[in-house]
Amino acid sequence: MAAALLCGSMTVSAQESAEQFTIATLNVDGLPQKILVVKLNADGPGDAGTARIGKYLMQKNYDLVMMQEDFSYHNVLTVFLEDDYQFDEWSGEINVSRDIDFLHLQNHRFSCDGLMACWKHDLTVVPQGRTAWTEAFGKFSHANDDLITKGFRRYDVTLRSGEQITVYNMHMDATDDADELIHNDAKDTEARAAQWAQLRDEVLQQLGSKPIIVTGDLNSFYTRDNIKALFIDAINESGKGTASDVWVELKRNGVYPEYVDVSEITDASEISNIRDGEGLDKVIYINPATGTKIFPVAFNIDQEGYQHDGKALGDHYPAVATFQVNPSDKTTGIDDVNRELIINNRYFNLNGQRVNQPQGGIYIVDGQKKVIR
Repeated sequence: MAAALLCGSMTVSAQESAEQFTIATLNVDGLPQKILVVKLNADGPGDAGTARIGKYLMQKNYDLVMMQEDFSYHNVLTVFLEDDYQFDEWSGEINVSRDIDFLHLQNHRFSCDGLMACWKHDLTVVPQGRTAWTEAFGKFSHANDDLITKGFRRYDVTLRSGEQITVYNMHMDATDDADELIHNDAKDTEARAAQWAQLRDEVLQQLGSKPIIVTGDLNSFYTRDNIKALFIDAINESGKGTASDVWVELKRNGVYPEYVDVSEITDASEISNIRDGEGLDKVIYINPATGTKIFPVAFNIDQEGYQHDGKALGDHYPAVATFQVNPSDKTTGIDDVNRELIINNRYFNLNGQRVNQPQGGIYIVDGQKKVIR
């Protein structure tokens, strides 16, 4: 009983001091509305819409913001955030007046990646550079992915409590809706599969004692892209950590959408029904086998304040997650006692693995020790 009380008091203390932070990912649709006399992104937000996105972010006050397609309107976007945020290095806009070999356009790729991150001043963030995808598809068709140096950026983040996490921001290859409906998207799917594999290898290499968050415009659906096998299951089976999609965990009770063959489907509404509300923007977190753990406590596809004339300001609505930090050194107590942690009625063991039904042992419910026999 003394050991149980000690374990309970240590875990309650950790609950009371646990830190929370928010992270948002959004594609700001910053492609230029036209290049020279060619209309490129005529229905994009432009200057006025990008200013609204900047004001939205200023009002929401998220701790960490990961953006994609920050190309032509960077200054308009960030001017509203300068007082409260620090920024990563901007990779520049799409500029056709320089660095183009017009005789070999088939080989051209703009050097910018469109990725941008900003974070509150009381966080310490160290950017770790850019990594381009080793495979991409589509130069002058298939969403033109290979015209841009798409890839990912990594950030080492020290939170207010001093706990550390790693965050990845990325933009994967897209599939045009029209190509998907006529089943002309095999090369797009193959490119994304290669990108998921590249990302998985990178994460496993970096995974030590710090949690990792993977987020961005992943242009992927569980029903179309075999994300679970390529990424989630591969990490879980590695023994180095556990991976989970926040949307799946909080909105679908941990049940992943099934990977299906849509090659016979030619109806857009039927494809939409299969996706069951899944978005292209995802927040996936990986807890290391040992070390600090984070747990999601909220997830939202945020439409409030992100609309103009009934449509999203950017490519799609922001995905926003709130995490709670539970440092391992504060929750490690008596090893021979079966201890679990309950967050919002979801059970996790201290390795970060979700359990459906708690067994006998010591649990923390609403900050109070409870013994289940």
